[in-house]
Amino acid sequence: MYAVIQTGGKQYRVSPGDQIQVEKLPFKPGEEIAFDKVLLASDGETLKVGKPYVEGSKVVGRVIKQAKSKKIVVFKYKRRKNYKRKKGHRQYISLVEIEKIEGLGQ
Repeated sequence: MYAVIQTGGKQYRVSPGDQIQVEKLPFKPGEEIAFDKVLLASDGETLKVGKPYVEGSKVVGRVIKQAKSKKIVVFKYKRRKNYKRKKGHRQYISLVEIEKIEGLGQ
């Protein structure tokens, strides 16, 4: 059983028990969250593809923690021009554990 969900402008393939890192969500650790933008859902035998979303289907998960991802370094430089700029960035993320996929039996 798996589904493809959309959140934070990105798409994720999830199954029950998976842990995914998504863009920061406005929920506290331990709270339940429902992703209703399900693009595709499958129970192993049948496959439902949405236009653009699967009707009546949702993915339920629980926020494990709010954190920051690894630092990425942005380094710009132009050779022979003495131009160098170094910046770093750490994106805020939410770690979500997928509990169940609902709405496949319809």
